[in-house]
Amino acid sequence: MIFNLIYRSLRQHALATLVTAASIALAAGLLLTVWVVKTQSQAVFAATNSGFDAVLGARGSKLQLVLNAIFHLEASPGNITAQDYELIRRHPAVKAAIPLALGDNFQGWRIAGTVPALFADIEYLPGRKYAVGAGGRFFAIGQHEAVVGSYAARRLGWKTGTTFHPSHGVAFNPEAHDHEEEYTVVGVLEPTNTPVDRVIWIPLEGVQTMSGHNPLAATELSAVLIQLRAPAAGLMLNNQLNASGGKLTFAYPIGSIVAELFNKIGWMDRVLTLIAWLVAVMASGSVLVSIYNSMSARARDIAILRALGARRRTVFGAVVGEAAAIGLLGAAAGYAVFAALAAFVASLIQAQTGVVLEPLQWNPVFWWSPAVFVGLCVLGGLVPAIKAYRVPVAETIAPVS
Repeated sequence: MIFNLIYRSLRQHALATLVTAASIALAAGLLLTVWVVKTQSQAVFAATNSGFDAVLGARGSKLQLVLNAIFHLEASPGNITAQDYELIRRHPAVKAAIPLALGDNFQGWRIAGTVPALFADIEYLPGRKYAVGAGGRFFAIGQHEAVVGSYAARRLGWKTGTTFHPSHGVAFNPEAHDHEEEYTVVGVLEPTNTPVDRVIWIPLEGVQTMSGHNPLAATELSAVLIQLRAPAAGLMLNNQLNASGGKLTFAYPIGSIVAELFNKIGWMDRVLTLIAWLVAVMASGSVLVSIYNSMSARARDIAILRALGARRRTVFGAVVGEAAAIGLLGAAAGYAVFAALAAFVASLIQAQTGVVLEPLQWNPVFWWSPAVFVGLCVLGGLVPAIKAYRVPVAETIAPVS
């Protein structure tokens, strides 16, 4: 009997039910999006290192150095000399040292100079090396050739054979001059879902000797990406190279340094989460208002049900069940809102960082969020349920003269 009463009430007040469920769906979608993007971003960014253990650069912030060399987001804190590079490359604790030279872009897409060993020897994930698409190859030393990350190539519409002129500066400036050198795309990297996908890669000396650059740049590097033979070596080099008064910064370990970024912006996560919860509470309050405002119109129907033998607890349960049904409907629709919002946010993050999130990957919030919303709606339904419970049968049924 209760289920029949719930169904008939939902159908009779269909418009109010849909509007209230829609508000809950928006709240549920917002909460799911904030929670999933927050937790997954922290995990994915901390795990993103493009296959390297540390970064060596000029004296400055470790976080800035990592963001510049690994995520290609920040400006370089400065340059280091070729001698510094040779010193770290020959260190017995270092397995691989890949130099980077930065300072140019094409329409905002960063150009990085490096050596072929990055693509030939480095595994950006265990067991996975960089590869180019069919018909492509890696650039040759001394040639005006480029290998383009998959995301950059897709957005620029580039393919093998495309030519371009680099512009000065790591950020796009319409007034900046184009360099006279013309580069030809000889390969497009297969997707890696890392910041590498957003970069245009050219030979190291191409950036160092580009026309218009300071001649001193020919012997300088922006950073060195480092693979270590053992974790203990990282601690040793960290103590040696980051000593007070030194000219170098050794950023290790990369994951811990990236975690510092999320610690600094943790207040933003807390604000967004608080907003999501406030919206959730307001949405559940709309259930209370919607059902409560309809109780005057329902009073006579409730009194008739009572006169026909329905118990008070049956009426009470029907109203609470209606609130729960609205909450469940809204929570279910919230998944659709979440899918749209999360896809949009994930696309923005990929566009800005190259890091790919998978918002549909299982997260515990997927099961406890609907339960919370249904629970809040049940709480919101208690007030009108109590009012329904107290409807006086005789006075309500009696005709009004």
